[in-house]
Amino acid sequence: MRITSLILTFILLSLVSFSKENRNSHYITNKKPLVAQPYTALPLGSIQPQGMLLEMLEVQRDGLTGNIDSVYSVVCGPNNGWLGGTGDGWERGPYWLDGLVPLAYILDDEKLKAKAQEWIEWSIENQREDGYFGPRPLPEGYERIPGTQQGNREDWWPKMVMLKILQQYYSATEDERVIDLMTDYFKYQYKMLPQYPLGHWTFWGNRRGADNLAVVYWLYNITGEKFLLDLAEIIHEQTFEWTEIYSGDRIRRLNPLPGLHCVNVAQGLKAPVVYYQQHPEQKYLDAVKDGLTALRESHGFVNGMYGGDEPLHGNNPTQGSELCSAIEMMFSFETILPVTGDIYYADYLEKVAYNVLPTQHNDDFTRKQYFQQANQVLITDEVRNFFQDNHGRIVYGTTTGYPCCLTNMHQGWPKFVQNLWYASADNGIAAMVYGPSKVTAKVGDGEEVTITEQTNYPFDEEIQFTVEASKNTSFPFHLRIPQWCENYSLTINGEEVAANAENNIVVLNREWNTGDVVKLQLDMDFRYSNWYENSLGIERGPLVYALKIDEEWREITKKEYDDTYFEVYPKSPWNYAILRSEIENNNLQVEMKEEVADYPWNLANAPISVKVKAQRLPDWKIERGSAGDIPVRPENWNVTTFVEEVELIPYGCTTLRISEFPVR
Repeated sequence: MRITSLILTFILLSLVSFSKENRNSHYITNKKPLVAQPYTALPLGSIQPQGMLLEMLEVQRDGLTGNIDSVYSVVCGPNNGWLGGTGDGWERGPYWLDGLVPLAYILDDEKLKAKAQEWIEWSIENQREDGYFGPRPLPEGYERIPGTQQGNREDWWPKMVMLKILQQYYSATEDERVIDLMTDYFKYQYKMLPQYPLGHWTFWGNRRGADNLAVVYWLYNITGEKFLLDLAEIIHEQTFEWTEIYSGDRIRRLNPLPGLHCVNVAQGLKAPVVYYQQHPEQKYLDAVKDGLTALRESHGFVNGMYGGDEPLHGNNPTQGSELCSAIEMMFSFETILPVTGDIYYADYLEKVAYNVLPTQHNDDFTRKQYFQQANQVLITDEVRNFFQDNHGRIVYGTTTGYPCCLTNMHQGWPKFVQNLWYASADNGIAAMVYGPSKVTAKVGDGEEVTITEQTNYPFDEEIQFTVEASKNTSFPFHLRIPQWCENYSLTINGEEVAANAENNIVVLNREWNTGDVVKLQLDMDFRYSNWYENSLGIERGPLVYALKIDEEWREITKKEYDDTYFEVYPKSPWNYAILRSEIENNNLQVEMKEEVADYPWNLANAPISVKVKAQRLPDWKIERGSAGDIPVRPENWNVTTFVEEVELIPYGCTTLRISEFPVR
């Protein structure tokens, strides 16, 4: 790599050179004695999506996120308990708001803000004198409204979701009433938790206590009130022992299965690192990676998810993977990343966002799929080998499956956008997750800069950043080099620079001028991995590749469901084995479209494809609605006599797919 005279005019640091005790001067970050964060979140609205990410948020606005109060009015309508009504008073209303609030403020959409504000105002204005907030208990003997969850109104768990909402709302508005509400509520918790612990009403609060704990630390970073650190110890003590679960062998147990709920596992991933902030012991950092390794080895799929339909259920790629698991896994990584600065979690976050998430909702965000399969060749309302297999759990519907995902799905894309960029501890800016966007932030001594990120990533290898500032400004600019990238190159204003990454972070520390352009080229090579029954997974860059299967969508009406739903049938063969010689010789051929569609996540718009030779296995057939077991020795199976060229496309562009292939 050529080193130019440009290096003489500025210092190019190729490692995270700031002290571990540095703390960002401009944004809410950890106060002592909490561990100093290498990165910290920017205020909601500082990051604006562009390109396909903007299109995705606008699709949400026009789809269920912007309209679920009318589509699912029995729960999210005006009779919800979080609006003072006698209807649903548990998690589903707050779940919706947890995606609606970031969507509203990222898009700066007044209509969406007004919808969210009604719920926020009720919570603030109706807090009890003792500090409790949320739906009031219903009179004894009150008749349940069908389709709602009216019980457990005092349960700690739904309050944790509303606390996250209020935290985001404060980030966007700095409404001081949020600080008052949280302070009074946490004093209430401090008083009541010894008598009514997190698991008193339901076990969900015990399993998900880290969501509560994270907001306690956030408030401490604003107010510095010492009782909050004492409350944090109580909450941690009453939370399920996720550190021991992830560090031990329970997840690897298959006979019998470990008895862990898939969504709790995803939410619990953040628990050790959240507590690590107060007790910075290495065991808490190690536990999360140990747990993810155990999930991969015993229950994992090539797409980054794991078998859990709803308990953990092994790694057969026809086992279900719940939408809520993907959503909460993303949020766990978004929580862990700024605390640790470990790009492992940024890579993993992109893997789930750019592969799993687009496939589990339809193109106009009006239907969701409760479970998806890594090998999915038929989507119908029929029995499959799932632990929970009722109410159409694999079809694309609204109230099909279970309604938690109908309301919880909304936080996925907005929070992903909100976590593309961070402020760094050295008062710089960090591009830690990649996607088309624009960020405005304070850097250096408090100067405000804007950086525009132009890219077709994750499909393309090039990312371009353009700096805008009112005057020449010195600050560090952090760039992540993904762990999958073996070779990369970097230019500033067209001149190549030497920038070696330590811990996969490059830091460009210089005086920046308006119009400066940084180009980062991340070489994407094929990677191959083995999965269930020695099947083959194919990845390139952040994307998993899957067989393209032509689809036929059928809209279905059944009296058991409140709305129509869609089944999907294959219109082309799916039962292929890839030729071993293709992999050994790396013969896969990549074809890229000239333009990437604003909405790339379907068969018609898939921006990139891969051609590879394969042979059909006619005896590999559908069994109980799913692809039969992957052939262990496909060379002994009946095969077609000719070799075909098949097309692979990004997993996120598929509905039907094979992503874990037999190899012949």
